[in-house]
Amino acid sequence: MGDEKHHAVFCPHPSGAKVAAKILQLINKAIENETGIQNAIATMETPTMQTTEQVFHHPGISLLAVTGGPAVVKAAAKSGKRVIAAGPGNPPVVVDATADLDVAARSIVTGGSFDNNLLCIGEKEVFVVASVADAFKKAMVRANAFELDAAAIERLSEVAFTYDGDGKGCGQAHLKRDLVGKDVSVLAQAAGVRVPSGTDLLFGETDEDHAFVQEEQMMPFVPIVRVRDFKDGVRAAIKAEHGYRHTAIIHSQNIHNVTEMARAMNTTLFIHNEACAAALGANGAGYLSFSIATPTGEGVTTPMTFTRERQITIGGGSLRII
Repeated sequence: MGDEKHHAVFCPHPSGAKVAAKILQLINKAIENETGIQNAIATMETPTMQTTEQVFHHPGISLLAVTGGPAVVKAAAKSGKRVIAAGPGNPPVVVDATADLDVAARSIVTGGSFDNNLLCIGEKEVFVVASVADAFKKAMVRANAFELDAAAIERLSEVAFTYDGDGKGCGQAHLKRDLVGKDVSVLAQAAGVRVPSGTDLLFGETDEDHAFVQEEQMMPFVPIVRVRDFKDGVRAAIKAEHGYRHTAIIHSQNIHNVTEMARAMNTTLFIHNEACAAALGANGAGYLSFSIATPTGEGVTTPMTFTRERQITIGGGSLRII
C-alpha cells in the first residue's frame, strides 16, 4: 500500500477484480470532486487469498467487513480484528391460497432473475399451496418465466451439483461453479431445452428435498414445491432456510399468515408481496446494504454499523457553568 493513507482497502474476488477496480476509480473521483480527498479507497492490483490475509493482519486496518465463502470469513475471524461478516442465505418464498398470483409471479421473476440470482437475498425456492399451484405456474409463464419438466431439471442438476457418496443423488449435494451467475440461455442448454429469447427465469417442480431447494444455487432457476397448506409451507420454508436467519418472503393477502411466518422465520429481512430487493429500498422501505451480517450480529449494515459512538461523561459535582 506504500506510504499513502486510505480510508478503506478493498480485496475483491479475483474473478471480479477488474470490475471492482473500475468502480473504485469512479468512486474515488466522486469523493475527490466533493471533498478534495484523493485516493480515499484502494484495491489490490491482483487480489489473492494471500494478499487478503495480509490486509486482514495489517496494523493499519481496524475493521474487517467480509462477504464471501466460509474460508475467507474464517480467515477474517482469526485476524484478531473486529469483523462484520455476511453469512449464507437460501431465501424461501411461500405463496398461500390468498395471494395475488400475478403479483407473486412477477415479484419472484423480478427478484430471482436479477443478476442471474447471485444476490444472497434472491428468491431461491418457492413453496406454493397445492390448491393454487397450477394457476401460479401459469402466472409464472405470463411473467416471462419458462417451465422445465422433471427430465430437464435432472439434466440441469447433473451439471449444477456433485454429491457425496457413490453417484447422483447420493449423499450431500455440493454446488459446482459451472453455472453460477450464468444466463438463462446457458442453463437451458445444460438442461437440453430451447427457450424463447429474452426469457428471464427458469422454474420447475421438485420435491422439498431436492438439491435445488436445499442448496443456495445462485443461478436463474427457481424450484417450485407444492405444499398442503400455509402451515406446511412455513414448515418447509424453515427447513430450506437452515436457520441462517437471512431472508424470507411471503405472498399473501392474509395478515395473520404474514405475521405467523415472520415470527416463525425470524429472518433479518422479511418481504411481503414484493420482490426481494424491496428489503434494500427498491419499491420498499429498506435501504441499500451490501452485507447482511447475520453471523456477527449486525444484520443489515449501515454507516452507523461501521462507527463507534463516544461520549464525555462529566461528574456533576465538578462542573461549573460559565
